[in-house]
Amino acid sequence: MRFRVAALVPAVMLLAACATPRIPTVEPGAGVTLPPDYFAGARPAAGLEDAWWHGFGDPELDRLVDAALTRNPSLDAARQRLAAARAIVVAEESDFLPTIDGEVAGDSVFDDRGSFTDGAGASLGGVWRIDTNGRLSAERAAAIAAADGAAQLVADRRRLLAAAVASQYIELQRTAARLRLLEESSDLQRQTLRIVTLRFEAGLSSNLDVRRARADVARTEAQRGLLLLARARAANALAVLVGETPSGVPEAARDATVPNFARGPAIGVPADLLRRRPDLLLAEASIAEAAANVGVERADLLPALALPGLVTLGNGSVDGLFSQAIASLSAVLGVPLIDGGRRRAEVRAAESFLAAELADYRQTLLAVLAEVETALTAISAAKDRTGEFQNAVTESEAAFEQSNALYREGLASLFDVLDVQRQLISSRESLIDGNADLAQAYVDLFTAVGGEVEREPGRTAAPA
Repeated sequence: MRFRVAALVPAVMLLAACATPRIPTVEPGAGVTLPPDYFAGARPAAGLEDAWWHGFGDPELDRLVDAALTRNPSLDAARQRLAAARAIVVAEESDFLPTIDGEVAGDSVFDDRGSFTDGAGASLGGVWRIDTNGRLSAERAAAIAAADGAAQLVADRRRLLAAAVASQYIELQRTAARLRLLEESSDLQRQTLRIVTLRFEAGLSSNLDVRRARADVARTEAQRGLLLLARARAANALAVLVGETPSGVPEAARDATVPNFARGPAIGVPADLLRRRPDLLLAEASIAEAAANVGVERADLLPALALPGLVTLGNGSVDGLFSQAIASLSAVLGVPLIDGGRRRAEVRAAESFLAAELADYRQTLLAVLAEVETALTAISAAKDRTGEFQNAVTESEAAFEQSNALYREGLASLFDVLDVQRQLISSRESLIDGNADLAQAYVDLFTAVGGEVEREPGRTAAPA
């Protein structure tokens, strides 16, 4: 349907005046108990800018995390998707401008007199879509939200990647410490075996005592293979995370020390800590994209206006290519009439998808709150456990020295010595595992809150 442009001006002005923002406004946290100013102000940046892993004071861990954040293929893929999403934003913004295409055609005709006649023509055609129904604005808003989500996905990959590297490094150091303890325990048990053997040879003890001591040595040595396997798994997992081919245990891991988090964060209300968590910001971006898509579908219920134009050059001959120009400009108004209910069904589908994104966000928010609470509890529990394990090691060492001395004097049985020795080894193993659990609890906390935890002015916080 074509109209004179002048005749369409009043109609276009009326459509522009009636066009209102059709992107719904939503409250992501509705129905979840949050601080009153949780959504106040501008959306924060993702919270991994602060390198929380430096709190462990371990240069090797710092190196591994930095390498992963630089070379990890999965993170690089997320960055490429971000670049693609930003390019789509530019493409959507270009829809507000006219599009112009050119065409040049030429031909040669051989007539019955044996001569050629050359012909040529050129044309410029274009169209300008006017955003009277708000569709272009909604499409641009959806693209911007998608790009925002892609940026948050990069930040979330960084969050999870740093946590994964720290967790695997803690496991690597835990198994290295357990291997060192295995060597120490084996040496201790072999010393006991030598004492028992000497007493047996002197007729002061039975062969049964020798067999018991040998059994304990064998039982301890049997753990070596599992620990070596666990260490290899952690080392190989670290290699994959940093984008390298698995190639064995890093040399720095052989110091066999579980990293200790020396710079504990100040903890406030968990909900206050979450606003910059990247996956929550990603969920908010998904909500914004879904809301914009509702606007796109609603725009299809309204008339759409386009201004096509055409400029033709030439009179049919090569010599006269620029001797004649014909230009035309028209306006096309598309009015939705009958579609069998398709457009309204698409609006309802988009609205339902938006409702689903909101429900997913609230579920994620509740889960994140639980993660923070659990991590805080885990830190407190791990500190208590490591303190008790340290006491157990101290008492077990004293008990072993005492029982060993009594055994040499014939005042204690080998059963007593071996039992105390097992307790000592078990207490040392538990202390290593407890230190690893405490380090992992800090990793879980920073993963849960999306980055460094800082004390806000005027907030009462319990030091970790």
